Amino acid sequence: MILKVVIDDQLLELNVPEAFIEQAQDFFARMDADMDAGWQVDREWVEQPGTLLRAQIAANKLLTALDNEDHKLGRLMAGYIISRVPDVESVELNPAGETRDQRIVRNEVDDGSAEEAGMPSIAHRGIPTSLSKLDAMAQAAKDVSQVFKMGRQYRFSVFNHETGGWEESPAIPDKAQAEAMREHAFRSRFEALCR
Repeated sequence: MILKVVIDDQLLELNVPEAFIEQAQDFFARMDADMDAGWQVDREWVEQPGTLLRAQIAANKLLTALDNEDHKLGRLMAGYIISRVPDVESVELNPAGETRDQRIVRNEVDDGSAEEAGMPSIAHRGIPTSLSKLDAMAQAAKDVSQVFKMGRQYRFSVFNHETGGWEESPAIPDKAQAEAMREHAFRSRFEALCR
């Protein structure tokens, strides 16, 4: 399998054979077991990292492996991402960013829940469902923050009902793009609340 990796507008295509992914499943299981116990993500301790955050953690390690020309670790991290996010389209690495700034771009899927990696979870367990449209609209407004500026970047947050905490979007350089991504998150949360 080929994993497309973008760093500073440079495209790398990493070849990760399926046989390699099969052979590395024990290693991937150990990674998952380590993360099951919680993980330090930048300045925040995350009790139970979700699938996409785990992929971002692996993407951050992939960036380090590429910087250090550690091909074995790089292939393992690429294999982990492909194994855990099978609909991954590409990985966009931000050398100056933090773990949550590493983006896992996914192919669109039929259930409408496909998110660009790094995007906060929209339809996690614990979300109230079967709300009326009016109630869902009010709840979505509470669950998805407005866009805010942090340094030179823009972000928004989405409330995770399962963990009881807020998940931040990745850093977004353009306010209009941040507003569009926030609108998408709001619409997705509204639809999930109505289900």
